[in-house]
Amino acid sequence: LQMSGVGEILKAVGDFGRFQKCLVLLSVIPCLSVAFHQFCQLFMVPYVPHHCDTSWIRAVGPNLTEEEQLNLTLPRGADGEFEQCSMYSPVDWDLDSIMAYGLNDTQKCSSGWVYPSEPPPSLLTEFDLVCDRKDLNNIAQAIYMAGLLLGSMIFGPLSDRIGRRPVILISVFLQGLFGLGIAFVPHFYVYMAFRCVVGASVSGITMTILALATEWIGASSRPKAVLTSHCCFAIGQMILAGLSYGIRNWRLLEITGSAPMFALFFCIGVLPESARWLVTKGRIEEAKKVLQKAAATHTSRETSLHSHWGWWKRSWPWVSFSCFDSLTFCVLKLKPEKQTKSGSFLDLFRKKNLRKVTLIMLCAWFVNSFVYYGLSLNVTNFGLDIYLTQLAFGAVEIPARVGCIFTLQRFGRRKTQAVLLVLSGLVCLIITGIPEDQPMATTILATIGKFAASASFSTSYVYAAELFPTIVRQTGVGLCSMSARVAGILAPLVRLLDQYHRSIPMAIFGSAPVLGGLLCVLLPETRGTDLADDTGDG
Repeated sequence: LQMSGVGEILKAVGDFGRFQKCLVLLSVIPCLSVAFHQFCQLFMVPYVPHHCDTSWIRAVGPNLTEEEQLNLTLPRGADGEFEQCSMYSPVDWDLDSIMAYGLNDTQKCSSGWVYPSEPPPSLLTEFDLVCDRKDLNNIAQAIYMAGLLLGSMIFGPLSDRIGRRPVILISVFLQGLFGLGIAFVPHFYVYMAFRCVVGASVSGITMTILALATEWIGASSRPKAVLTSHCCFAIGQMILAGLSYGIRNWRLLEITGSAPMFALFFCIGVLPESARWLVTKGRIEEAKKVLQKAAATHTSRETSLHSHWGWWKRSWPWVSFSCFDSLTFCVLKLKPEKQTKSGSFLDLFRKKNLRKVTLIMLCAWFVNSFVYYGLSLNVTNFGLDIYLTQLAFGAVEIPARVGCIFTLQRFGRRKTQAVLLVLSGLVCLIITGIPEDQPMATTILATIGKFAASASFSTSYVYAAELFPTIVRQTGVGLCSMSARVAGILAPLVRLLDQYHRSIPMAIFGSAPVLGGLLCVLLPETRGTDLADDTGDG
């Protein structure tokens, strides 16, 4: 038997047996934590009634009631309610003069804010994310997204240099350490810095652990692993809704979501290194050991490939043990695989057809991420209970991810991608015309949009991998992923435009995917076609 490639050996071992299933199980668990960190801030900044701190008047009127203090020091708006972001300017008068003549000059809050309802500790109340400081909420979310981009730029090359397993361990440790550290930060700017590091570690975990699983799993079973991770991410969003409903103290919520990563660190420690990566680095003996371990795991959790033959034969008399002898021989004959010349970044733009594919896919991934986060991060503004809305947003992703498998087979990649993007955009555009007093209609439409955007995301992974030739596939998909990260950074910043009109952000989130979906019509169909190997293949 002449078999020296890792791929051929994995086929003999079983490309989705017990070993790979355990690997996928370990790899999808971090997806729960990823969903938590992605959206937890939404529940840490609930709206709380507030007004300026006007305790200065207590120096001249210590016996004033709270109502008298507010009437003397706060202006009222057109609706008759006290202004939340302005106050009467302090004066050096005695109380009688203030009560006789009143105060007229107003200014912004100069001594902080008061929250009369005494809500549980939140980011909003502890760091005063109101009035002129309310934009810091969206800026912090954008910085977290920037951390995702930074992590993909750092941990991707690092995993190619030092291996998948060390990078996963580093990322899990950093996520646990800085995630837990967030619960103890004294200043909001420190919070943003820690969130950036957590974002980078999240990117390192998701990217590297997916690469590790992909390199251990046969091509026919890889979609199962990707789908499993996507569904686990959706389940994580649903768990977040329950956690945030039960734990209203933002620091305790952060601890609850981050502390389990330390336990996971020791579980992840049993992950094997990628045999493919070891072979490409010339570490053949180490590759042989992990491949033999994979073979042993397929047959028994307690015995190795080279021992207890009699017990195996008594337990499984129908198994042909000649295959294990052949497999052992194959592993021992393992040799460095012949390296295929990789394409460069510039190869994506040298030829007309590939340049068109690259630019359109960059646009598709950008607008897909743009509308996905535009809807997901807007969960607090649709008018219904945010916990139920988040639960619905998470639940709807599961049928969306699973359903796209059948639509891809029935309708093809191009139609599915184009229709889903256009649908998600049209829903956002319709939302702009829904009155504010119709929260149920807005939430239902937003859920439909989230369904379409989620299904489109899963389609993008499949479509991009089939469109790019082998020699530039990793480069092309990586570039598309970076485009999506940039959209994730911009999405929370676009939400800042709602101070001019509430419909502006949703109009932008809706227009972009409609344009991107129409551009996808220009892409070639890849259903049932062979994958191209180099840039000259069709």
